Amino acid sequence: MSDLDYLPVTVIGGYLGAGKTTLVNYLLRNANGLRLAVLVNEFGELAIDKDLIETEEDGLISISGGCVCCSFGGDLIAALENLSQMQPRPDHILIESSGVAKPSAIFDSITLLKGFAADGVVVLVDTETIRENANDKYMGDTILAQITQADILLLNKCDLVDPQYISENANWLTRQNPKARLVKTKHSVAAPEVVLESFLGRKKTTEPHQLADQMASVNLIPTTSLDATNLARTLAEGEFGLVRAKGFVTDISGDKMLIQIVGRRWAVTTADPKFKDGVVCLGLKDQMKPIDLKSLA
Repeated sequence: MSDLDYLPVTVIGGYLGAGKTTLVNYLLRNANGLRLAVLVNEFGELAIDKDLIETEEDGLISISGGCVCCSFGGDLIAALENLSQMQPRPDHILIESSGVAKPSAIFDSITLLKGFAADGVVVLVDTETIRENANDKYMGDTILAQITQADILLLNKCDLVDPQYISENANWLTRQNPKARLVKTKHSVAAPEVVLESFLGRKKTTEPHQLADQMASVNLIPTTSLDATNLARTLAEGEFGLVRAKGFVTDISGDKMLIQIVGRRWAVTTADPKFKDGVVCLGLKDQMKPIDLKSLA
């Protein structure tokens, strides 16, 4: 099975009111040809904007642009399998976890399924209330678990507080989860390429001008074989400010390897030799640093 045969799945988490539903609606509006499938535990938990809905039948909401939304109830695995059999098949699956759920449980289940690629955990936090809620004796443990399980943290509602408070919250979040990439957002508006893996080799989710103010990308082209595991580990450590990276390199063993990075989670797997060497790296303009590939080889 080639890399493009795997169906990528992203888990979206965050406590009640953090902005998960707004983010999902934004992604659906800006899919631009990418067929997204949204899974929720129950339909009542996700309010899809009415103007996006084309039809609703047999537990499946069809959304403009070829996207769909359905509920999985108590059987997530069956719902994923059903989506993978749809024609045309979705390009990417989003699972919105419950506001009181720990997203790692869903993520770990996906990693055990054949034909799916666990693409990472994105957690939204409400910058107005996050530290107060994290200290709450009833919900604090759940909120902290969500934060520590994230690959990417979206610090949302940054338009509602002053810059100093945003900075303090950002520093606090980094202390809770130093491995996660932190992205500041307003109204749950995050470049789809931050949330989705689709910026590599799949259909583009947004027009270039929509990302110009936020994102930067670098294409690394190795000219010789290198240690793929060491390269992936180093790129994911955080020094270069990457949000995502994916591509192929020829390992020192002679094998072609696929490198995938989401936040500070990384993976290296054997790939088909037909793929050309090259790793696309994506990051925020104000955080991304130049990468000297020769120094990493």
